[in-house]
Amino acid sequence: MLIIDIELAPGGAEQLRKSIASVRVSNLSNLADVSDYAVVAMEAANPLTGAPARIAECTVVNHPRRQSVFALLRAAAEALEGADWVEL
Repeated sequence: MLIIDIELAPGGAEQLRKSIASVRVSNLSNLADVSDYAVVAMEAANPLTGAPARIAECTVVNHPRRQSVFALLRAAAEALEGADWVEL
């Protein structure tokens, strides 16, 4: 499983950093050369835009495992862009 925690450090100030999102990417295909993945993401509320906290689940299908981890991260992000997000 890949665990991605996204933090914001306003102006680079580490002491002010806070978590704004997280993503979990789990292999569903017993580590096959071409695998499917479950993706679960949560995003914190955004007071600047008024957007509420939300969660989404989606899948990445037929992803070649021999690619860079960033290729999988890109595929997960693209799948999340089209996912049905639910307010928390």
